[in-house]
Amino acid sequence: MIRLAACQYAIELLETWDAYAAHLTELCEEAAAEGSQLLLLPEYAGLVLSGQLPPAERSDLHGSIAGIQPLLPAWRDLCEGLARRLQLYLQPGSLPVLDDGGRYRNRAWLFGPEGCLGHQDKLMMTRFEREEWNIVGGREGLRVFDTALGRLGILICYDSEFPLLARHLAEAGVDLILVPSCTDTVAGFHRVRVGAQARALENQLAVLQAPTVGLAPWSPALDENVGRAGLFVPPDRGMPADGVIAQSDALCPEFSHWLHAEVDLDEVRRVRTHGQVFIRRDWPAQWQVLESGH
Repeated sequence: MIRLAACQYAIELLETWDAYAAHLTELCEEAAAEGSQLLLLPEYAGLVLSGQLPPAERSDLHGSIAGIQPLLPAWRDLCEGLARRLQLYLQPGSLPVLDDGGRYRNRAWLFGPEGCLGHQDKLMMTRFEREEWNIVGGREGLRVFDTALGRLGILICYDSEFPLLARHLAEAGVDLILVPSCTDTVAGFHRVRVGAQARALENQLAVLQAPTVGLAPWSPALDENVGRAGLFVPPDRGMPADGVIAQSDALCPEFSHWLHAEVDLDEVRRVRTHGQVFIRRDWPAQWQVLESGH
C-alpha cells in the first residue's frame, strides 16, 4: 500500500522568492506530515513564479513565461531539496521551459529522495498553447520513472485524453500515471477527469490527477481555474465499483488543498489476471476484430 497526495492548487500571488519558497515548503511539509509518499501538483503550477515579476511583465502572456526562466535553477533546487529532506517523491506540476533550440516546452520534473529523476514534456498541445502561447510539444517521447513505489509515468493534462499515449506507458510496465492538469472551465475539467478514468480502465492501472483552482486576474495564463483532485483505478473485483478511490469534495476551493489517498498497486496488478475482464490483455484483439471485418 502506498499513500499519495494530489493538490488542488490555488493560484496565489506571491511577489517575492522568499514568499514563494515558504509557500511551497509549507505545502509539501503539510502533505509529508500526513504520511504521503508521493506529492503531485498541477500543470503550470510553476507559473506562480511569475508573481515575482513586475506587474506589467507578469500580466503579459509571453512576457510572463520569458520572465520566469532565470528563476528555474533556484526553483529546481528548491523542489529537489524538499524531496530529499522530506524523503518523498515530488512532481511539482509543470511550467514552460525554454529549450536549447529556442522553443518553449511544457515540462514536468520528478524529484525523489535520491534527487532529480528526470522530466516529461507535454506531447499534445491544446489550442491555447499552440495558437496563442507558442508552446510546442515535446520531442523526446514518453519516459518511464522507476521508483521505490513502483514504475510511474506522467501524462500532462491534454495528453491524458489520448489512449495510445497511456497504452505506451502501460506496455512499458507503468502501474501509476500522474496527471497534472490545468483547466479553466468545468467542461475542461471533466474532459481530463474522464480521460484519466478511461486510461485507468483501458490499461488496468492507477491514475492520480491534480488540478489548478481559483481566480488569478493578475495572470493571463492562469486567470481562471476549475478542477477536483482524484485517484482512479479500474472498476473491477477488489476495486471500488465506480473506479474512484478518492476525489476531493469542492470543485473550486479558495485555498490549496491536498487529497490524500492510498492504493495497493499489487491489487491493481492482480485485476489484470483475476479481474472480471481483461481489457489490458485483450487490447491487441480489437485490431484483429477490425481487420477481420467482424
